[in-house]
Amino acid sequence: MVNNIQIAIDGPAGAGKSTIAKIAAEKLGFTYIDTGAMYRALTLKALKENIDLSSEAQVTALLEESSIELKPSQQGQLVFLDGVDVSQEIRSNEVTNNVSKVAAHAAMRAIMVELQYAMAAKGGVIMDGRDIGTAVLPKAELKIFMSATVDERARRRYEDNKQRGINSSYEALKEEIALRDKMDSEREASPLVQATDAVFVDTTELNIEQAADEILKLASERMA
Repeated sequence: MVNNIQIAIDGPAGAGKSTIAKIAAEKLGFTYIDTGAMYRALTLKALKENIDLSSEAQVTALLEESSIELKPSQQGQLVFLDGVDVSQEIRSNEVTNNVSKVAAHAAMRAIMVELQYAMAAKGGVIMDGRDIGTAVLPKAELKIFMSATVDERARRRYEDNKQRGINSSYEALKEEIALRDKMDSEREASPLVQATDAVFVDTTELNIEQAADEILKLASERMA
């Protein structure tokens, strides 16, 4: 039996990747790695330091002088940027609306991929993002491409914002999500695409537990 497998989950914003991956990782006793949080942390720093988000050289240099750490806790994964907990700050609308611009740079992504690959080297991990199955963990034993309709993803983001006390427009969120899909799938560096050997999981009609159970079922097949 192979227990320490690598599970790669890719998909667009709002598909439920992070929430579902966390649940599945906990039930499997695996380490959960949210790669999107790493790009968000870098985006937060770039915004604070007024870095030109379109400049690959500036964004890459910023990453090289930054420390981004992911640490498990009873409250879930915490994100530390240069030693400071920014777990909540990286979820702001400003970061959300700019992270695709930062993530588009090939030189910066190459450094991120090395960091993420090292995190997953020992196996027993679930990693989610946009290019995990295609670039970060191309040899993962289980690859999943998770998605849902734009309408459903916008509804989830709207409800999440409401719970966090963030005012937002459902129609505006739909436009933002559709635009981010376009930017993520059309960028030159590691675009968002389904790996040829990935299993497609549509979460439009699934609740969180149902989607997590689907991941667990697929994982058990790979570990048998």
